[in-house]
Amino acid sequence: MSIAEQETRAEETIATGRAEETGPSRRGALVGTPLLVVGVALAASNLRPAVTSMSSVLGEVRDGLGASAVWTSVLTAVPTICFGLAAIAAPLLSRRLGMARAIGLAMAVLTAGLVLRVVDGPWVVLGGTFVAAAGIAIGNVLIPVVVKQSFPHAVGRVTGVYTAALAAGGGIGAAFTPPLEPLLGGWRGAVGAWALLSLAALVVWTIGARHGEPEPVVRAADEEERRPMVRRPLAWVVTAFFGLQACVAYVAMGWLSELFVSVGVTRTDAGLMLALINLIGIPLSFVIPPIALNRASQSGWIVGLACCSLAAVAGLAIAPAAAPWLWTVLLGVGMAVFPLGLGVIALRTREAAETTDLSAMAQGFGYLIGATGPFLFGILHGLTGSWTPSLVLLGAVIVAEMVLGWVAGRPRYV
Repeated sequence: MSIAEQETRAEETIATGRAEETGPSRRGALVGTPLLVVGVALAASNLRPAVTSMSSVLGEVRDGLGASAVWTSVLTAVPTICFGLAAIAAPLLSRRLGMARAIGLAMAVLTAGLVLRVVDGPWVVLGGTFVAAAGIAIGNVLIPVVVKQSFPHAVGRVTGVYTAALAAGGGIGAAFTPPLEPLLGGWRGAVGAWALLSLAALVVWTIGARHGEPEPVVRAADEEERRPMVRRPLAWVVTAFFGLQACVAYVAMGWLSELFVSVGVTRTDAGLMLALINLIGIPLSFVIPPIALNRASQSGWIVGLACCSLAAVAGLAIAPAAAPWLWTVLLGVGMAVFPLGLGVIALRTREAAETTDLSAMAQGFGYLIGATGPFLFGILHGLTGSWTPSLVLLGAVIVAEMVLGWVAGRPRYV
């Protein structure tokens, strides 16, 4: 290019607001290779064991530390609180560091938190859980953006892989932590061992995540600024829906095992039931997202899955010991609404920047909404000595989830 052509190009850039980049940079989308799919799946598999591994041995942790019922309720709420607070910072991290480095940082922080929380007493357990959850929060927000950016023609399929891996990680964490206790010298070794899985994810992600060519950004100088996401009504509907489904999921992951133990189920069987809730999501994640997310509306799917959760909660309230495996299966099917919650974030936006902003808003504020669930569920049980008031509250949350999910699933943009 001659000097005159370069000067002309510079003048056009100033006049039109055209910004053009060449060569791979941290602003480009990650290259959608098979190895990136493996990295996404392995990173996703680490987003739940930090929660389910602890909840599967919650009684032993509480007794071993001499902790109170209030401390236990706070521990079950800490992950979702941190998911909300840390999620707000995720878009800033992705812009400053790039998507590859930001998610790599998330895996490193998660690993550090998993180690920290098993080295000392109650406050260190809470602090380490908060650190681990901060890493999870960044992954929660940014991995769905990677799916949309890097696999634009396979969003449903890759979302299925992502959510199946997430469900598998949660199920394995719940199922294997109790048997690991005697082998690793107690709950500290069993819970801390999951840091090895997050370390493996960090290694694979570091190798497989590579930025490609950035898309040219074309913008007229007088183009109106996009409205902030918080000023868009549909964004708040998506956020509230996501928050309520998270509330249901984290109540189940935080308290279901204790509920079953209290009605006579063995600790091992209760851990298996908690694992089953997560593992049911694996086949459903391969079936439901590719079908539902390729339709114009997801409303009917959302309501149908929420009805399964409502039936499970009704069974737990009326006769928890009569058919615990049935209630477990119904609740696991109902929690398959989660990939649709992620899917509507992508489908209700037009471009990747909007997806990042809506993902941060929905998961930031949404997880703060969800954090109230495990805390209030535990407090109500502690105050009344019965699970019924807590389950009635959970049923009301599911009804509200249905209504908001119907609206969020309709085909339109924020």
